[in-house]
Amino acid sequence: MPAPGAYSGQAYSPAGDKGRYVLPPAFRKAVKEASGGARTLCLVAHERFDCLIGFGLSRIDKLHEQLEREEERAIRLGQDDFDRDVRAGQLFQFEQLPFDDSGRFVMPDHLRELGKVEDGLYFQGAGDFFFVWNPDELAQMDSSWKGAQATCKRLVADAEAKAAKKGGGK
Repeated sequence: MPAPGAYSGQAYSPAGDKGRYVLPPAFRKAVKEASGGARTLCLVAHERFDCLIGFGLSRIDKLHEQLEREEERAIRLGQDDFDRDVRAGQLFQFEQLPFDDSGRFVMPDHLRELGKVEDGLYFQGAGDFFFVWNPDELAQMDSSWKGAQATCKRLVADAEAKAAKKGGGK
């Protein structure tokens, strides 16, 4: 059994009504476990990529440890430009979003803007966290992302086929 907060796998979730998105079941379960049973999703813009990252509340302790390590390293290397307050602000700027039993949550507009979120979300596990991509943004990444790009493309096509079939049956 993976440790709480060990995120793996991939999933795609189309945008829902009323600005709601759905945290897919495998990620929902992992976030809930990593949040001590609470249905709390933490989301923040990635520092380098045009996407978001998500995680459960258990990562907060790791962020505190990371801040301590970075400060100790800066002191050891004589890096006078390290600003603990600025770095803390960067690490802890995530939003804590509640989600219901079905995984539905409302994403704040500023996160939608930062992550360039539109019609759907592609989720890619990354161990301590998971990426949340707009499929179009992921498609623009370099070849080091080719596995995620191929999976995302397939999952989006499957979701569109399912939606078309559902719409055609009315």
